[in-house]
Amino acid sequence: MSALYGAVRGMGRFGYARVSTRGQKDDSQIDALEAAGCERIWVDKASGKLARRPEWDKCFEHLRRGDELVITRLSRPFRSVRHMTELAAQLDERGIDLIVLKQGIDTITPPGGSCSTSSPRWMTADLTSEGTLERLESVRARGRVGGRPPALTKLQALKAREMYDELDQRGKRRYTVAQIADTFSVSHKTIYRHLTTT
Repeated sequence: MSALYGAVRGMGRFGYARVSTRGQKDDSQIDALEAAGCERIWVDKASGKLARRPEWDKCFEHLRRGDELVITRLSRPFRSVRHMTELAAQLDERGIDLIVLKQGIDTITPPGGSCSTSSPRWMTADLTSEGTLERLESVRARGRVGGRPPALTKLQALKAREMYDELDQRGKRRYTVAQIADTFSVSHKTIYRHLTTT
């Protein structure tokens, strides 16, 4: 019955999108998939590599030989490099082409066959970036600002400013920026940055 349905339905271009972080919108993904000519798009709203993706399951089941699956990035449907390799093999066996818009992967044309050798690198970079964004989002949700801690504490920044403003008997600066940086074991740029904000 499914083979008959596939024959009647004919080849199609279908899209899949996934929102990976709280507050992130899928509008840009959907816009890109629509611009690529997708006649139908499935969208999951899930975070993390282990999160259930029911819409992806429906999309994968819907695809038939000759169809084209369009995604914006490899990390949208795939959870890991291993998962990507397994599903890419299944897509290939079923005669379904994969197009990844943002990473220039296209198994319809010879250079992109079998997801291309750069796919694992793209996938790893994608997952790393996604994990970082999710951790920052989690930190913000708990009321803290994410990212690298400041090089100087507020007290150290004030002391650095005092040292910079301190003059000797001749009216010249007692300490150079280099000396102040050495005092706090930070770079010259860090001192300059704090001097302009304190």
